[in-house]
Amino acid sequence: MKILIVDDMTSMRHVLMHMLRDIGHSDCDEATDGLQALSLLYKKQYDLLITDLHMPNLDGKQLLEKIRAETEFSKLPVLMISSEDERAKVKEIIAAKVTGFIVKPFNYNTLQKQILRIDKCTA
Repeated sequence: MKILIVDDMTSMRHVLMHMLRDIGHSDCDEATDGLQALSLLYKKQYDLLITDLHMPNLDGKQLLEKIRAETEFSKLPVLMISSEDERAKVKEIIAAKVTGFIVKPFNYNTLQKQILRIDKCTA
């Protein structure tokens, strides 16, 4: 599974990459914001995009909306990770057709369950 990790915090990207490697997913790229993620999406094919919600330039919700609007990316599974737990904001993300949502902090088990669920839905 080829995964693109998008987060403006280097430490969070590295934690995610480490967690993903530990659960068997080592084919990962990283982007610092939504704009860089879009650029990578046009260059490579990914099976899953994991993105933070709050980022500069193009945040996770805006990135998700752009992905869903593009025919070639519209079916790409998107897992949103955020410290945002405000009910209205989470409902907005769900309405924008996110595939999964994880609230920070989270553990290996939560990440693995979401990836397995997404994998089953897209198989």
